[in-house]
Amino acid sequence: MDLHDRYPGIMDLKWRARRRLPKFVWEYLDSGTGTEATKARNRAALDRVGFMPSVLHGPLEFDLSTDFLGQRLPLPFGVAPVGMSGLIWPDAEAHLARAAARAGIPYTLSTVASQSPEDLAPHLGDHAWFQLYPPKREEIRRDLLARARDAGFGTLVLTVDVPVASRRERQTRSGLTQPPKLTPRLLAQVAMRPAWAWGMARRGMPHMRTLDKYTEQQRNLPPTAHIGYVLRTSPDWDYVKWLRDAWDGPFIVKGVLRAEDAAPLESAGVDALWISNHAGRQFDGAPATIEVLPAIRAATRLPIVFDSGIEGGLDILRAIAVGADLVMLGRAFHFALAALGPKGPAHLIDILKRDMESNMGQLGAANLQSLPPAIQLSDSQGITD
Repeated sequence: MDLHDRYPGIMDLKWRARRRLPKFVWEYLDSGTGTEATKARNRAALDRVGFMPSVLHGPLEFDLSTDFLGQRLPLPFGVAPVGMSGLIWPDAEAHLARAAARAGIPYTLSTVASQSPEDLAPHLGDHAWFQLYPPKREEIRRDLLARARDAGFGTLVLTVDVPVASRRERQTRSGLTQPPKLTPRLLAQVAMRPAWAWGMARRGMPHMRTLDKYTEQQRNLPPTAHIGYVLRTSPDWDYVKWLRDAWDGPFIVKGVLRAEDAAPLESAGVDALWISNHAGRQFDGAPATIEVLPAIRAATRLPIVFDSGIEGGLDILRAIAVGADLVMLGRAFHFALAALGPKGPAHLIDILKRDMESNMGQLGAANLQSLPPAIQLSDSQGITD
């Protein structure tokens, strides 16, 4: 049976992923922080962005390509960084990097991934990005940048919206700690998920391999924090300028929500802004990213990357119509991996492509540049035949 018959949308992958993952892993992947109001806000705000359908355009040949930082990408989306991807599915980072390379889209490796830049080097395509959590010590910074560059990562992404460890209550309740320890409680959950358990038995429990070189001892940390917090600092404007001078490729700052930050970042030599509220995983009082996108778009000429809450091709079109140049997905790619294993990421890419084309057909838009303006839908708007 064709995968699209059984798993036509991201929600189908999500439901299957939940059935295949131990509860503590599912809670790590799906949880936000606080009451998860920001996570819900992302979804609700995206649903309020609509379009006016347009008719009588005849047959359309769709072109989903886009230009970003001087490169032509066949699709306007990519893989966002997720820490400890290998906890969600064995060898996750390599599976995702290969799928992105085959599709010609960006793949972003987290500093706190379960595989290192060197591990990923054989699997990278032309659009490999390295996401940096900012180390305090300059010698570690320089070494990390050199390792990323030597492995084939051409774009640097500095995450600035994690100045302190978050409190992910669902994750804590599940019993997951950092580093992961298989307590009797967690082992009982693992026993109910044989596919995940078998994969982990073959590879071993994941840890943050990139940081092995720099960690001499584990300090006492909150249960949802990790060894990366021992090494990192809360960056400031001088830190951004230091990185700009030290990195000779495209440089993106991730975690921007205020329009007033756009001009200083542009002056600091940043090449693109990444609008993100960490998908609701860091601060539960943040606005939805789609709500702040128009003001940031108006405040800068820099390209804009967008994430948080994307659940389909229509959401990608919504973000592009409101001002984004490129859209990144994190959870969705991991739902796909957990649901279908190595086949999952390619299937998700095809889902997103088909969904975009279907919705563009309703709008009479053959390419992204011809998308109509977005409109604001009322929460009370009903459905009529």
